[in-house]
Amino acid sequence: MKLLTLNTHSLEESDTPAKQRIFAREILKLQPDIIALQEVNQTMTAAPSQPGPDYTPAQHAIPVKADNHALALIRLLEQDGLSYHWSWLPAKVGYDKYDEGLALFSRKPILETADFLVSRTCDYHNYRTRRLLGIRTEDGWFFSVHMSWWSDEQEPFAAQWQSFLKQLPQDAPVYLLGDFNGDAACKGETHDLVTASGFADTWELARHKDAGWTVCGVIDGWRDQENVPARRIDQIWSRQPVNVSSSQVVFNGETQPVISDHFGILVQTED
Repeated sequence: MKLLTLNTHSLEESDTPAKQRIFAREILKLQPDIIALQEVNQTMTAAPSQPGPDYTPAQHAIPVKADNHALALIRLLEQDGLSYHWSWLPAKVGYDKYDEGLALFSRKPILETADFLVSRTCDYHNYRTRRLLGIRTEDGWFFSVHMSWWSDEQEPFAAQWQSFLKQLPQDAPVYLLGDFNGDAACKGETHDLVTASGFADTWELARHKDAGWTVCGVIDGWRDQENVPARRIDQIWSRQPVNVSSSQVVFNGETQPVISDHFGILVQTED
């Protein structure tokens, strides 16, 4: 099974249509079974659109708009003969003009969705509001994750993580894919807490892997943090034992062109 995650920074990127085409072209080559995307935006004032029969709305979904980033990707992939079942969940207002949310694409049918509020605030206009989107397929639960920072005074990661654990399904395999907003190299923080909760970092399990860096330099959300050359803040976790053959950074300018301020992660497991 191939799992891919990417924080897309969508619609805020320059030349978004070109980057959407690059994404679709490379996905056609990679053929992931599950794709988890974060910062999947649509302009709040855009016209509504029909998402198609393979779309499964989340509980708190709103109408999909014409420039929805996930919808654009789905349509480009379909043009190339690659179909995904998909879901999208808006979590908050982004950059004062977007419905910003999470998306999941699956090659297999979506059996149900999950929509978890993990922040204390549920104010749609508060950038600290955090919701997580999950889908269940015959292979288990997959969550697209975009968490808060460890040291956020109002919405610290640890509190959001405990809220998530209380809501997490217990009767099936669980995979977490996304932007954890925590540097894996920082001891005693985000990465260690997730590990202590019984999850395994697929990068650590992988027999073949690269350095794993998903952010280089300073990006939005990290401008007040120490400037380090690279961080591993995007990760894929498994709650159950899993054999991981490889973990590879993608869309980093080496394997594929850069299309966001984050790089992506592609993990391959063995059935």
